[in-house]
Amino acid sequence: MTMIRLRATGPRTGFDALVTALHGLDGVERAEELADLMPHMDDDDSSSAGLTDDIGGSDVHALEIAVGSSHADAVRDAADDVAAQYGLVLEYVDDF
Repeated sequence: MTMIRLRATGPRTGFDALVTALHGLDGVERAEELADLMPHMDDDDSSSAGLTDDIGGSDVHALEIAVGSSHADAVRDAADDVAAQYGLVLEYVDDF
């Protein structure tokens, strides 16, 4: 069993479509959104104040996918395809 962890940045509708698509793939045991436990405490005078991420233009979602080892590459490819279709940016990570 392989664990794929990714962060998806973009609209909620795109993220929901990604999760739905992954649930339908062969070899996927589960695809689960993880809660974001990191506090986002930017100061009003921060250099990032007012950027899209601060005003709700896009969201960051954490996703953990348990997949059979032989299907891992196909799952990553499918995730990349769905992300491109819905305007998501994916970041594959080892840990959250």
